[in-house]
Amino acid sequence: MPDIDTRGEIERLEVQIEELGDRLESCRKFILAGRVAVAAGTVVLAALLVGAIRFDPAVMACAAAALLGGVVAWGSNRSTANETADALAAAEAHRTELIGLLHLKPAGQAPTLH
Repeated sequence: MPDIDTRGEIERLEVQIEELGDRLESCRKFILAGRVAVAAGTVVLAALLVGAIRFDPAVMACAAAALLGGVVAWGSNRSTANETADALAAAEAHRTELIGLLHLKPAGQAPTLH
């Protein structure tokens, strides 16, 4: 009976690991989007500053919003990604521990008769 509970727990952990992996990938995409927004906002503001782009308050406001929004998206998703990576490592370690408790035999090994 404990073997069935262990296998069920391993299955639950595998689902959790997959979900955490998906969440981590989503965080990485938002981090990249935040970096792009920061870079774009910075470039446009610098171009406005040196006169490469004719000054327009709407352009300046959009560039500042992109810069600040990018910083927020980058930072918040980075901390979420770190927390998710820690949870993923803990779930994988627990799954490995549970698999070790099953006393599995290699597939090609003949059963012993003692």
